[in-house]
Amino acid sequence: MVRRNSLRPPRHPASVGLARRRVRDHLADWGHRGDDPALEDIVLPVSESATKAVRHGPLPEREFEVAVTALADGPCFIEVSDEGLAEPRLRPVADWEETGRGLHLVENIAAAWGVWSRRRYGKTVWALMAAAT
Repeated sequence: MVRRNSLRPPRHPASVGLARRRVRDHLADWGHRGDDPALEDIVLPVSESATKAVRHGPLPEREFEVAVTALADGPCFIEVSDEGLAEPRLRPVADWEETGRGLHLVENIAAAWGVWSRRRYGKTVWALMAAAT
């Protein structure tokens, strides 16, 4: 069985935590154990991409969208969409820098990740994550 849920929070810093909680709650409602450390790995791409949407989105009054799709006993697919056209990219990060490590973390824990660009309507950053049981 495939389950999908999404939310459209406002572009506000508090929305990042809201998005993480909602994805975690949806996975728990769908039978994933709430105390499984893998849930934190699954919501990490939500945090990273939602933070970028809030900080760098082109229109402050607009929402962004977070979606989670989970297969029964299988992987989860995370998507965060906004109207920004700038695609996130891995870049070298110096030890002294306070930001820039999020995509490196996603790269290390996701089975795959990438960006779908839609010229007129922005982009979707996606990550395929192993199942939480």
